Amino acid sequence: MQPSATLAMTAAAKTRKAAGHPVISLSAGEPDFDTPDAVSEAGISAIRKGQTKYTHNLGMPELREKIREKLFRENGLDYDADNIICSNGAKQSVALAVSVLCCDGDEVVIPAPYWVSYPEMVRFAGGKPVVVPTTVESNYLMSPDQLEDAISERTKIVILCTPSNPTGSVYSREQLEGLAAVLRRHPDVFVISDEIYEHLVYDAEHVSIASLEGMKDRTITVNGFSKAFAMTGWRLGYLAARLEIVKAASKLQGQLTSAPSTISQVAGIAALDLDHSVIQAMVTEFRKRRDFVVRSMQEIPGVLCPVPEGAFYVFPDISTYVGGTTDSGRTLKCSQDVCMYLLEEYDVALVPGEAFGEPNGIRLSYAASDDDLKVACERIHSAFSKITRVSN
Repeated sequence: MQPSATLAMTAAAKTRKAAGHPVISLSAGEPDFDTPDAVSEAGISAIRKGQTKYTHNLGMPELREKIREKLFRENGLDYDADNIICSNGAKQSVALAVSVLCCDGDEVVIPAPYWVSYPEMVRFAGGKPVVVPTTVESNYLMSPDQLEDAISERTKIVILCTPSNPTGSVYSREQLEGLAAVLRRHPDVFVISDEIYEHLVYDAEHVSIASLEGMKDRTITVNGFSKAFAMTGWRLGYLAARLEIVKAASKLQGQLTSAPSTISQVAGIAALDLDHSVIQAMVTEFRKRRDFVVRSMQEIPGVLCPVPEGAFYVFPDISTYVGGTTDSGRTLKCSQDVCMYLLEEYDVALVPGEAFGEPNGIRLSYAASDDDLKVACERIHSAFSKITRVSN
């Protein structure tokens, strides 16, 4: 198992900043907004009322009922509350799903660029990640033909993340239907659908693949509260799936962590009661930042930067700069070298594409203030202008 590259880069940036350097970190996948007041107040009230005891291992019945209603109302998914388990973040929900479905030697199809933890979770469960590379030209989306070619008799799971971390790409309904058509020919393959960025969409519709014909019983839908509700530190996520999968996940969670914090669960109930105008205000701000960062990246000669339709990341292709040299004498053999150059000489923290299975890219999070984004982009422009490319 490899350490999380995003956490490692964030830690390196914090260390450098603590040493007195004016570091701007665009490495963490964390909204810079505060948790909405109504949600925070619900958590504070829970403490004051003494709601600080253990809950049912699956999560509070009231919360699971709210999630059931949400899945039906917003995603077209009809589950019972017993088909839902709440966990310590969507990350744990993905890990539970992988662990209960994946046996030694099973293959798990993962489109790249992927979130850094997917392959490591698969390896931890004894499985084998089968990485499907996508390209900037395809907007980093896996095609049905690529999925068909990746499936073998050992395939157990396909992991999808839409909207995507790290690219911000969103599979349209038509594109998901194309993938579902392939999967219907392979009825023993499960889908883990990571939908944590569901509400952070700009020019696209979010579609849950479980809502498509024949896909519900074989899909584990994962979601949570961290991104849309700015609740990263509350650590609250959930999954919805067939009853036997939830029972197995509950057994594993019961031995490892038990249910998430009671205080966080009470706050989660309040979050699901929020008017969506609160979320939309964040989305409006993220869209503005996205447009600024994309324009800035597209102005760098040789950099290809698609416009993300969701999440709060851009993932530009910097392949024309890999192999180049800087005016300070550094040779940039990979995107890791590019990111270290940006951090150590220009005090900007990004995450290298190698961490996401795409060595030609870098990930920038625009979940930062307008001022920080402006200064960071100026520094990035300056840094790239000092690189002599192998070919122009």
